[in-house]
Amino acid sequence: MRELDAQAVTQAVRQLCIDANRVLPADLEAVIQDCSQREKDETARSILCDLCRNLDAARQMEIPICQDTGMAVVFAEVGQNLHINGDFEAAVNEGVRQGYVEGLLRCSVVADPLRRDRNTEDNTPAILHTRLVPGDKLTLTVAPKGFGSENMSRLKMFTPAAKPEDIVAFVKETAQLAGSNPCPPVVLGVGIGGDFELVAMLAKKALCRSVSQRNPDPFYAQLEEKMLQAVNETGVGPQGFGGETTALAVNIEAYPTHIAGLPVAVNVGCHVTRHKTVVL
Repeated sequence: MRELDAQAVTQAVRQLCIDANRVLPADLEAVIQDCSQREKDETARSILCDLCRNLDAARQMEIPICQDTGMAVVFAEVGQNLHINGDFEAAVNEGVRQGYVEGLLRCSVVADPLRRDRNTEDNTPAILHTRLVPGDKLTLTVAPKGFGSENMSRLKMFTPAAKPEDIVAFVKETAQLAGSNPCPPVVLGVGIGGDFELVAMLAKKALCRSVSQRNPDPFYAQLEEKMLQAVNETGVGPQGFGGETTALAVNIEAYPTHIAGLPVAVNVGCHVTRHKTVVL
């Protein structure tokens, strides 16, 4: 049994919060740069170039990529042969507190969802998803989620009679309804299967997958490409001003489901779809 002090968890989460907000995943930045060169619409191309300059400025000045530094979503894969000395959830939240306060990141969490009369002032609590896995390591992924894009996300309980093209149409409709609100070009995480609550988490998990990595199942990899093409045919374009680049990538995560249902969720991420991972 391997031992790990909870303080190490706090330190890791603190740094992940800061780093994820300042530097975009390299593969996503590369897609934005590539689209800025291939985009045919002049206005859209200019906007994409501005996004590239913004990424450079954030990196050079060590400031957040976006003013909405998001709500901290933390995925934790805990090895079954690992013992964490201390309160794990408290350690995660302390890491979020330190990262947002000491990293001078905007704190956007209200303590009560309806009364909304008090900001927690440190961006806690985090949204924490914990899973036991084989081994003695701890894998932490922090994905700060801004709500301009989160608010555009959708979930639908399809019937088993739905065909793949119906799901593609739902994803396309989601992008059309979102319009300029999620600051396109977007990254779309699509969850298919499971049940009502799992499908939403699958969609969120899909946003944390590298945009250069296609689904390992060729059927779903092809469906990702069809969805990307369908969304880009909407003509919403960068920041909603038109063009060919409405989405940068579509990632699908699938899971077995009940014979009587077909849940589908679309979690919308803006061009600043942030996530960073560390293994302890």
